[in-house]
Amino acid sequence: MNARVLLKSLSMPIALALIVAFFALREPAFLGARNLTQLIIEFSIIGTLALGMFMILLTGQIDLSVGSGVGLIGGIAAVLVFHEGWSAPAAMGAGLVAALVLWALMGTLIVKQRIPSFIITLGGLLIFKGIFWKVISSATVPVSRGDEENLFSLLTTYYLPANIGLGLAFATSLVLGWLVWRAREKRIDYRLPVNSTGRETLFWVVKSAAIFGLVVVCNNFRGVPLSLLILGATGVVVYFLTKHTPFGRYLYAIGGNEEAAVLSGIAVNRVMIGAYVLMGVTVAITGFMSTAYIGSSTTTVGDLLELDAIAACVIGGTALKGGRGTVLGVLFGALIMTALLNGMGLLGVEPEIKYIARGLVLVLAVWLDVKLSRS
Repeated sequence: MNARVLLKSLSMPIALALIVAFFALREPAFLGARNLTQLIIEFSIIGTLALGMFMILLTGQIDLSVGSGVGLIGGIAAVLVFHEGWSAPAAMGAGLVAALVLWALMGTLIVKQRIPSFIITLGGLLIFKGIFWKVISSATVPVSRGDEENLFSLLTTYYLPANIGLGLAFATSLVLGWLVWRAREKRIDYRLPVNSTGRETLFWVVKSAAIFGLVVVCNNFRGVPLSLLILGATGVVVYFLTKHTPFGRYLYAIGGNEEAAVLSGIAVNRVMIGAYVLMGVTVAITGFMSTAYIGSSTTTVGDLLELDAIAACVIGGTALKGGRGTVLGVLFGALIMTALLNGMGLLGVEPEIKYIARGLVLVLAVWLDVKLSRS
């Protein structure tokens, strides 16, 4: 591995380490169990939305409406629970259906009418924001009645018991080990080069130690938050879709060269509409978690989340022109964005400085994407 490749592969861990070190030196509570658990919940929200954006960017499209959509879908569910007396599962189901319809409609308009996704989703940003404020009557709508808990409110307030969290970490480590072993066996069968057994074992031990370390940190507060499990499940589904299904290969192919994808027989329109439908699913999940995290639906829920999701994808190596990116990179990018936002919040940074910092991070990420695309 030459120095350029090594520096590129270590750039994200180095950036994250510098951000963590900076905030830890400025405010020691940044590394406290309570704040790290809160950071994990915020990471789950941004990460889930970024995974949906990842599939859109892979095709070379974009979605600027997801932030407003997060507020709208969460607001619909909150109104149905608090004002209409619906059960939380039914209200969330209605919100999910609304998201599927809206994003299927946007995807259809983009591919059937050949309207640029930038315009359609920019219009969606404004339309969804207006409908959102109408739905909640520009007021604060709690996610549950009184002090009672429901499935909606538990999304970001439920924590796994300590022993179950440790058991889950153990099971996850075993599954990781089995996947590594199976991938190695397949490469050997195809006579492809493989890492030495010692190196593979070392990587597995490091990953397992990181998982157990994460669980121990969470257990020092209240346990592993349910929102992290939701992010993990979403990540596994998106990884499987993009790496082990024809649909995922088509996403990469369309983003790499749409004309070639059409000539090779790929149903480009159907795949792109499917990507937007899946984006709607992640918007709904993020909307429920984001609203539950605040405890109520307010006019500010989802503000600028679209930029955080795009920045997370680009920081993680997803190309804005499509055809390049990984789930792990997106999650790492989301973690960097979350650490930055959480640290600024802990230090009490003024809102105007936060806007400037988020804008600079987005510009820097796009600049890096342009440099990588040229190289």
